[in-house]
Amino acid sequence: MDLPEEPTGATTSSAGDHRQARRRICTDGCGRPTNVCLCHVLPSTPLSTAAKIVILHHPHERRHKLATVPILSKCLRNCEIIVGRKLKYGQSKLLDSLYDEACEKPDLPLNRALYLFPGPNAYPLSELNRFKSSLDNISADNNFILIFFDGTWKHAKEMVSASSSFLSKFAVQVCLDFDVGVNGGTIFDSELILRKEPFAGCMSTMEAVARCLRFLEPNGIDIESKIIEVLRAMVSFQACFLKPFKPRTKLTKTDERKNEKNENTDSLY
Repeated sequence: MDLPEEPTGATTSSAGDHRQARRRICTDGCGRPTNVCLCHVLPSTPLSTAAKIVILHHPHERRHKLATVPILSKCLRNCEIIVGRKLKYGQSKLLDSLYDEACEKPDLPLNRALYLFPGPNAYPLSELNRFKSSLDNISADNNFILIFFDGTWKHAKEMVSASSSFLSKFAVQVCLDFDVGVNGGTIFDSELILRKEPFAGCMSTMEAVARCLRFLEPNGIDIESKIIEVLRAMVSFQACFLKPFKPRTKLTKTDERKNEKNENTDSLY
């Protein structure tokens, strides 16, 4: 027996409801559209850390749907977000206090603040045991500080350069393992990458914070795993909207011409 066709109006209404559901925002939790809500993987309460996190968030990233900083700030209790293109005096009471202290006591060792960015002059974080041990000697009112730059890699490089005169007074540049001679990963070959990375070792701000806290926090492994779980869910949602990769038609035709030319050349010998 043939089934009755669904009324056209019902189909239109169903599609409209679906689009409306996609536009609906989870205002009481993660702040993302309800169809990609991350509330089920967010920590029930923001994670406490001995370190204080400061992130310079490029203005363009505020409009980017794949920005991880808004979600990261919901995972961590001690996380300060500064929107701008450079760090300078007057943006953060925390950083201002470090700057003032460094000016008053120029002989004071730079062992309280680290800013993460790969480069030839950056200390590998895995070798800075003296920073890790210094955590035990810092009082509750004088916590360790980690500084990150959030933006495209081009923007982040510009942000670090513009902020260097301010940071040089009180912070040390560090990095995680990286290799500029190896291509970076993509969402197609990693469950933790949202956007194509320029070289090996590059990662999102969210993953970078998690990796640093693993090394520096007393319970760093647990903190890292909880942040990575949220990032993995975020990447998984994004991967669902990707279309299978197909070679460009123009490139395919070019390859075909090359193959035909090679076949013709081989036939002459």
